Amino acid sequence: MPKALPVIDMTAPVCCAPVASGPMSDADALAVALRLKALADPARVKIVSYLFSSSTGGEISGDLAAVLQLSESTVSHHLTQLRKAGLVVSERRGTTMFHRVRPEALQALCAALDPNCCA
Repeated sequence: MPKALPVIDMTAPVCCAPVASGPMSDADALAVALRLKALADPARVKIVSYLFSSSTGGEISGDLAAVLQLSESTVSHHLTQLRKAGLVVSERRGTTMFHRVRPEALQALCAALDPNCCA
């Protein structure tokens, strides 16, 4: 069974000096690695891609499982991992869950990997 992600506060986008700027602190390296680990699954990359490309401005309700051809429980698991990494937020409205990607979190991750990516 794969290891679970450590429980740390990842609600804020990763903010640290870019990897290319020199040696990172252990805390910064962990923050970047946990977010990359959350994206290191093809299903999660597909979920993020679908959320970005949706015609509803990146906000999707419970139809993800059908669109991605995955079971509801699989999508729920992947969304949980993306939420724990601070990359996706979910909100319940009545009986429907809405999910959206946090573009600022992905932009911050890009900037941590390459300081020239978001300039």
